[in-house]
Amino acid sequence: MKHLSVAVQMDPIEAINITGDSTFALMLEAQARGHALFYYTPHTLSMRDGIVSAVVRSVVVRDVKGDHCTLGEPERRDLSTMNVVLLRQDPPFDLSYITTTHLLERIHPKTLVVNNPASVRDAPEKIFVTEFPDLMPPTLISRDRDEIESFRKEHGDVVMKPLYGNGGAAVFKVAEKDPNFGSLFDLFSVTFREQWVIQKFLPKVVDGDKRIILVDGDALGAVNRVPAENDIRANMVRGGAARETDLTPREREICARLRPFLKERGLIFTGIDVIDGNLTEINVTSPTGLRAIKRLGGPDLAASLWDVIEKKTS
Repeated sequence: MKHLSVAVQMDPIEAINITGDSTFALMLEAQARGHALFYYTPHTLSMRDGIVSAVVRSVVVRDVKGDHCTLGEPERRDLSTMNVVLLRQDPPFDLSYITTTHLLERIHPKTLVVNNPASVRDAPEKIFVTEFPDLMPPTLISRDRDEIESFRKEHGDVVMKPLYGNGGAAVFKVAEKDPNFGSLFDLFSVTFREQWVIQKFLPKVVDGDKRIILVDGDALGAVNRVPAENDIRANMVRGGAARETDLTPREREICARLRPFLKERGLIFTGIDVIDGNLTEINVTSPTGLRAIKRLGGPDLAASLWDVIEKKTS
């Protein structure tokens, strides 16, 4: 097996929660296969006379809480000398994030960037999913109050959330006749310059928001995330409980529809969210769920992903 040099663009590694961090799972698997691991944060990414570089540090990882990594000395390296770059920092998907995709696009595909940075830029999770309206609950993307009021009148209870948020942050359920709606509208208006998402509320979210992991377009594992009491957000970082699950025929149908689009765009590692048979998001920036799926007895999807990456770089 060819040993690869792998650079991981991520948030500060010292602060991650290794129990549920999918990036850490990918790093552990890469290290186990003998690949050379390097780590850097996005703020060190630079381009000088067409050369894209970052201040990288070699890294050794261990599955030990409180002692999960050892970092080498920092050095600026030309990222085109790497075999693979994992684009793994969390959103918000803002101009800073978009800029990193422009820079990394300069080295891809000679250096394989996972996921394809141009496709990440062109397929933000809550917009890409709208290419499949028949698979989704009724959804409005707007910041126009009259349009939102009309949508609420038609659909009753709704969920409002930022268009470029993540991890369940600022996700609100708004009742059909909710006295807080005016204040919430004002808050969103001054906080978010872009449109936001208004979606018909799906009551069966209490039974779970299923995260399905697709590797190179193939659905290989899933975890059902059940919201904590008195919360509609099933994200595990918001207290959602991970439960073992299988895919329903409807979910398999959704995955089959998405497969050619994901493969065509070079979206090798994606995580989709499905509530009561409704596709709500296609996560392409920094999908999670690998460790929860394995912990619940499911497949080791970090191994599956590296099998694909090694094949594509051979």
